[in-house]
Amino acid sequence: MIKKGKNMNNTHTTTPDVICKVEWSGNRANAWDTDGVKRTSEITVGCRQKAADGNYLIGRFVNKAGKTYWKKWDGEISSPSTDLSSIEVPSDHEEVLNFIHSSYSLKPKGLMMTELKWKYLIRSGVRGKNIMMTGPSGCGKTMAAKSLVNSLDRPDFYFNMGSTQDPRSTLIGNTHFDSKKGTYFQKSLFVEAITTPNSVILLDELSRAHPDSWNILMTVLDYGQRYLRLDESDGTETIKVANGVTFIGTANIGNEYTSTRVMDKALMDRFTIVEMDVLNEEDENSLLTYMFPNVDSSVISNVSKIASLTRSESNSDTSRISSGISTRTTVELCGLLYDGFKLEEAAEVSIYPQYDNTGGVDSERTFVKQIVQKFCDDGSGDDLFNEEEMAEAEGDNN
Repeated sequence: MIKKGKNMNNTHTTTPDVICKVEWSGNRANAWDTDGVKRTSEITVGCRQKAADGNYLIGRFVNKAGKTYWKKWDGEISSPSTDLSSIEVPSDHEEVLNFIHSSYSLKPKGLMMTELKWKYLIRSGVRGKNIMMTGPSGCGKTMAAKSLVNSLDRPDFYFNMGSTQDPRSTLIGNTHFDSKKGTYFQKSLFVEAITTPNSVILLDELSRAHPDSWNILMTVLDYGQRYLRLDESDGTETIKVANGVTFIGTANIGNEYTSTRVMDKALMDRFTIVEMDVLNEEDENSLLTYMFPNVDSSVISNVSKIASLTRSESNSDTSRISSGISTRTTVELCGLLYDGFKLEEAAEVSIYPQYDNTGGVDSERTFVKQIVQKFCDDGSGDDLFNEEEMAEAEGDNN
């Protein structure tokens, strides 16, 4: 499944081709190379956080397979040519217009988003709008939000609202008791976030949040109020949201998302909606080819076709499956192909478990297997289904 050729030559390096310094910005560790280019999105969170805490440099190396990886670099570098502090977004109207309409070059190649929607996203961020990224699971909502953060280069904070069990503790703070101090109130990280001027605050999985979170956020997100009342503290302190703070929420909206809640209309009205598109076959193929250049192009094309067929089927009036394969799933599947798994093997562990097996040959899983088997060339499909079943599957998707 892996291409043979130039990319597979022994290009192992013992010295880095790029060296970065990492510093904390909000609760995110951002990395800049010696030319002042931001490399945050290229490096894993753990690697960046360790480098920031340890105050050491990291370098980009190339392994024997031609893949790049980042690790600690003990050498020295000259100071970066540009200031590592946040780059100021222009405030003059004409300069802002130019920044917005020339911003498409800032969009990372791995984010499949139309130029219009990217510019709309940038404009909303520059103007300090509350942004809600909507769309099906695995379509790139969180990636788009993080790409905006990288492009604006502002202090940023991340909160996964879907995993928050205690909204008041996460958004307001906690009351503690200490034998020496007595009872005292400790403000949350969210308080620090909203009091940081020009910060970008990502509220991920907001549609999965506890309703108490929504109630607390109402006044924070309202442009006419923009405050948070610390009703757990003595004197019920009121915290004003700092100037330039942008909130970005992500939400899965639809009947198929059983763990989500129907979001309050008043809360939704506090956001500018940016809807992420489900990728078509061509865009899916382009993205996977970009992410996995060493995987055979014909196999990537087959993965894109499988995804496209499942999405088309799930949207038809006589659909036999409840949902199509997400881009997150196709990325995982191609990762398995890169690691030497066959397409049928990769589908067995990454696709089939997502579909109900109830009903035997009439189940969702059987139908998806029929689609996948059309693109498996290893002969494994001959014994799974008879010719009549295969013809039926093919006819339903043409």
